[in-house]
Amino acid sequence: AYPSVQVQQAKDLLGVWMASIKTFLLLYLLLLYICNNNELLSAARIGIGGYWEILLNSSGVVAMHMALTNRNTVIMFDQTGAGPSAFYLQHRIDGRRCTTSYQDINDGTCWAHSVEYDILSNSIRPLQLQTDPWCSSGVLLSNGTLIQTGGYADGYRKVRYFMPCSDKSCDWIESNSELAADRWYASDQILPENDRVIIVGGRRSFNYEFLPKSFAEEEVFELPLLRQTDERRVEDNLYPFLHLSSDGNLFIFANQDSILLNYKNGKIVKQFPRLEGSRNYPSTGSSVMLPLDHSDGFKKVEIMICGGASPGAFNAAKEGRFLNGLRTCGRMVITDENPKWEMERMPAPRMMNDMIILPTGDILIINGALQGSAGWTNAINPELRPLLYRPTDTPGNRFSYLEASKIPRMYHSTAILLPDGRILVAGSNPNERYSYTNVDYPTELRAEAFIPHYMDSFYDDQRASNLQVGEGTNLVRYGERFTLRFMLMSKPKNGMGFHVYAPPFNTHSISMNQRMLKLECVELVREVNGAARAHLIAPNAIAAPPGYYLIFVVNGGIPSEGQWLRFIH
Repeated sequence: AYPSVQVQQAKDLLGVWMASIKTFLLLYLLLLYICNNNELLSAARIGIGGYWEILLNSSGVVAMHMALTNRNTVIMFDQTGAGPSAFYLQHRIDGRRCTTSYQDINDGTCWAHSVEYDILSNSIRPLQLQTDPWCSSGVLLSNGTLIQTGGYADGYRKVRYFMPCSDKSCDWIESNSELAADRWYASDQILPENDRVIIVGGRRSFNYEFLPKSFAEEEVFELPLLRQTDERRVEDNLYPFLHLSSDGNLFIFANQDSILLNYKNGKIVKQFPRLEGSRNYPSTGSSVMLPLDHSDGFKKVEIMICGGASPGAFNAAKEGRFLNGLRTCGRMVITDENPKWEMERMPAPRMMNDMIILPTGDILIINGALQGSAGWTNAINPELRPLLYRPTDTPGNRFSYLEASKIPRMYHSTAILLPDGRILVAGSNPNERYSYTNVDYPTELRAEAFIPHYMDSFYDDQRASNLQVGEGTNLVRYGERFTLRFMLMSKPKNGMGFHVYAPPFNTHSISMNQRMLKLECVELVREVNGAARAHLIAPNAIAAPPGYYLIFVVNGGIPSEGQWLRFIH
């Protein structure tokens, strides 16, 4: 019996050894195949939901506010009252030299509080602010000028302009005219007519005004909604959400309530159902107008609001209790006869989140925290994972997590879409000054890009390129037919889209004036050697107020890089 046991053991060992050899050979062949197959490697990268890349180790200033310009630069700025930043100037704004003396080093006017980031060269240059734009508002005018309104203390009623230029000589200019009321935590919306801007709300300002004024003595117009939604000792109605509707009226959301305002005569056209939960600053959720579509003449307008803080979260945080943020999102077609909120749940709570429209028309929810409230040191547990929301998928299947960042983006962080399809993320400073040690969440100066899956080289063969609008002027008149030329080496996919995007002014989880339209293509012509041209119909000025937009060709869900065009009357 003993020899037979020994033989059996030998057979068993041989079987294990043969199985190991087979496994090794299979793994070797698989690795050999992968290493010689770039497409499979790309597919593996795609599967992790995009990736992150550090662009700047220091932006010099905290990017509390951020806006993309038509010169492919990004304006970033902080408050001026936070003391020294991380970008020391050679001269003050009045021309006096900044030395290495103790007095100058501790003088806030010797430090930059605004920079211009050049996307192509990946570099920054300092800009100089004259007054404090802390928690201010802004919008881009039709000629590309960034108009910036309000702020704190000496900036309460100030109006600032930045007109981007190619020779890097441009800087902030302050208007001699002032606003009619203090505008701290207000919101701006560009209007269809003559570069007119409406400015709504702000701390203890339960009203709105226009810029430019209709006449020199024009003052403010009362807005009862803001007084009615003001929570004592909390507010929860600052930075109200504004969206220009397809009928020319203005959707205004504050705290839990919303109205449709005819801003021309000051009358409330419609009152909408309440959306439960605290959604505006300091509870700070975010809102977006889902892409408008040519198929209904850009008439259907659907608003989506996600996240925010639990009732009482602001005061609880001051006592060291950090309540969970909100998991809910509400979607409402405000142009319906009987509109109502359709509720959805995110995979986890979230507040201080940004909502960015991607070139595909999907929504990226990014930045923020799981618990607490906006405000100094009021939140904990950063949410590092972006969420992708696909509005046209079936309910229950619309949310998916993407690759996580390693950098917390808490209070005073920002995010914007870049022309190539990346998302620029910067800022975060829940501290009253620039603080790098002995705090839970240090001042963050690194700027990074989130690169979505659609930018992977795996998709290059179906990505349109070399976009050219018209004859190169990039000017498009409303309602007219215009030509978009581009290169596409593969056959166009069914449902090829032509999307135009208005870049927003971003601060405090609100992207002012962000909107996307899906344009009508009346003819698509393929020429030789991959050349193609699409004949498109421009929208109207209410659907797309005058100004610069990025146009993307979306082929099978894969967008091109954006090309600037300018809608004009």
